[in-house]
Amino acid sequence: MYRIGVIIILIVIIAGGAYFATHGNQNNPNSVVTQAQPSVPSTTTDTIEAPNATTTNSSPIRKSTSPVSQPSLPKASTSAPVATPLPEGTDQFTIALNGTSSETVAQNLLDNGFITDQNSFITAVAKAKANFTAGAYKLSDSMTVQQILAVLGSSPYMKWIVIPEGLRKEEIAALLAKTLGWTAANKQEFITATNVDPNYSEGVYSPDTYLIPVVEAPADVSNRLIAKFNEKFGPLLPQFNSQNIKWTSGLTLASIVQREAANDADTALIAGILWNRLDQNMPLDVDATLQYVRGNTGAGFWAPITVADKKTDSPYNTYIHTGLPPHPISNPGLPAIKAVLNPASTTCLYYLHDTHRVTHCATTYEEHMANIQKYL
Repeated sequence: MYRIGVIIILIVIIAGGAYFATHGNQNNPNSVVTQAQPSVPSTTTDTIEAPNATTTNSSPIRKSTSPVSQPSLPKASTSAPVATPLPEGTDQFTIALNGTSSETVAQNLLDNGFITDQNSFITAVAKAKANFTAGAYKLSDSMTVQQILAVLGSSPYMKWIVIPEGLRKEEIAALLAKTLGWTAANKQEFITATNVDPNYSEGVYSPDTYLIPVVEAPADVSNRLIAKFNEKFGPLLPQFNSQNIKWTSGLTLASIVQREAANDADTALIAGILWNRLDQNMPLDVDATLQYVRGNTGAGFWAPITVADKKTDSPYNTYIHTGLPPHPISNPGLPAIKAVLNPASTTCLYYLHDTHRVTHCATTYEEHMANIQKYL
């Protein structure tokens, strides 16, 4: 009986030591091993699971022995959007997102020759109690101050849209619909515009700040965002080639790094840890990939996963599959993409974010458990 008891204890220790994945998702900064727990995770070890990966995704691995064949960058389904000519005698006047004060608007109008006296314009603004909205307007240098105020008091014909890093295309579509007044059909057209190639049905809508005509068709908006992606991503292709990384795989990893990093400064470390897991053929155990395949259940796209979610039979379930999911799970920014190409040199396989969003990594499972007790 004593010998059996010792064997059982050893099996438990080995199984526990084999488990490796921990991380913090953007929407649950205190999460440790998984977001299956409530929003404030337990610091006990009873939720830690033994590894159960049984399947390997067919994803390219860094350090491949043969040169990787690179797919082409995404192509827009139609020609790039062309700006609609302005009415004869008018010019575009743009109010920046941070330039809506009467003083700033007046200075810009003066600089562009639409007014001749900045102070008199500011006085007219105060008298009319006018407020300005960022965007683009059609003005003429023959307009009076009152006519200019009337135009600037109307809705701009081009509107600013800020697309943050790490959103999925449905979330981007929602931002665009809110700003541009899209219908449900417009949103769906934008969402499906990237489905022409499964390699990048997600991940190629570049996060950035855009000034978009209100009347621009969803397909043209899609082209605009893809063109920006190609502009930013294209110069990085030689680095993917030199490191023998298929760029679509690099983009997929970057999309995970984007969801997992606490901030841009954190991306290189997270990328280094995820690369370590991939190189050792260990499952990533990333909640964000499950959140992606699960979709919006009413609590948002990135709500914490459940125990049942971990049992999902999907190639996006990085708890039961090694390697990368089939394609990106978000639209990452340049810092996350560059982090995949230039990851931090680390021996860590585990990480967590404390309550201040500071990342603490560990090389061994025992060290990680100590970090849980210390920082959470």
